Parts: sequence; C-alpha cells; structure tokens
Amino acid sequence: MTKCGFRRLPVYKLVQVRHGGNLLAAVNESVRTIMTQQITTLAHDSRISDAVDIIVKKKIGGLPIIDDDGVLNGIVTERDVLRVLGAERSTLTVEDVMSSSLRVTAPDCTIANVAHDMIQYRFRRLPVVSDDVLYGMVTATDIMKYLGSREVFSHLTTGNVAEVMELPVRTLIAGDLFTTTPMQSINQAAREMLTRNIGALPVIEGSRLIGLVTEFDLVRAFAKG
Repeated sequence: MTKCGFRRLPVYKLVQVRHGGNLLAAVNESVRTIMTQQITTLAHDSRISDAVDIIVKKKIGGLPIIDDDGVLNGIVTERDVLRVLGAERSTLTVEDVMSSSLRVTAPDCTIANVAHDMIQYRFRRLPVVSDDVLYGMVTATDIMKYLGSREVFSHLTTGNVAEVMELPVRTLIAGDLFTTTPMQSINQAAREMLTRNIGALPVIEGSRLIGLVTEFDLVRAFAKG
C-alpha cells in the first residue's frame, strides 16, 4: 500500500492498541483485523453527483463500487471526483474554502505523538511549524512508509514500536514542499494537487501559515457550485 501510495491503512492503531506496541506481532495479523466492515458503497450505475453527495455528507475519502450482484468493480475517491469537478470554472479562491483553524506539530515532536494526534483527531496530515514558519508537512502515508521500511525492522531489538517511534518527526520530512496563496483560484489549486499527486496545500501569506486546503475542501466547494 505504501509502495502504491494508498492511504487507508490504520496500522499504527493496531500496533499500539491490540499488540501493546509490539510491531513484529502486529504485522503478522490478518488484514481482517483492521478492515472496516460497515462500509458505504456505490452502485456501478450511480452518477458522479451521487458520489460527491456521499463524500461530502459522510466525509468518506473512498467509495467501493459494486455491481447488481454485490461484486466489487472498483473504487472512486476524492481525487477521482476532483479530477472531474476541477475542470469546472469557479470564482472561488483558496481563502474561501480553506481550513484556518489548524492543528500543527513541531519538528522535534516524536513520530509516536504525531501518529497519536492523527488517530485521535482523524487527520491525514499535519503541518510542521517552527517559530510560526512552516517547516514541512507530515502525512499518514509518510508514517506508514517509515513503519514498513527495512530500516525500521533493522533497528528493532525487543520488537516494541517505541524503539523506532521516538525519533523527531522532522526525520520523515523530505523533498519539495508545495504551497498555495489565499487568493489563488480553487481551479488552479485543484490542478496543482492533481499534477503533483498530493492531497493538500498549505496556504501561505507572507511567510506565515494561515490555512490548509485539501482535496475534500475542493470537492465540497465545487459541489456547491
């Protein structure tokens, strides 16, 4: 899943809650242990507007598509919907749709604490801020890639995840940081997210972080027309 960039995998919660921090025990569990069984699906002949309505109202990032016999045909995600809706013209700007009440973390905060915050508050990502300046962005996928890396397992001696989760979160931040401005159109923001294959853009004014705009924010905005 980390190799292909999939984001729906609550592994860290499994490790901490069910196995008391034992990573080696947790990775040998069946995927049935962490899968969501009460799922919302979409019929194969549904309209795009039906998918948008469910995504926005239930805040669901992905919907399995099934045929008349209940057989899985595919999945539609926020990004798929954004790819369609992003072609529509809108007069809205990033400032109109962004989230401005942000939860952030610091570069020296441990990976364990960041993962805990993501689970507790149901965030997929957290801006990393130092002295009111945006340092980077950490995502759930970054943590999953880290947990699944060979480097992590080479450092395990007792098998407890705490051995590899006490590093500062800044060690996970790499590569370019893409941002947007409050007055950029949501059409341009959508194009940038799709082009760069990212799920959110920090909103910068001057050198200060003032908000965050996500795929969900844009889907909701386009859906309102």
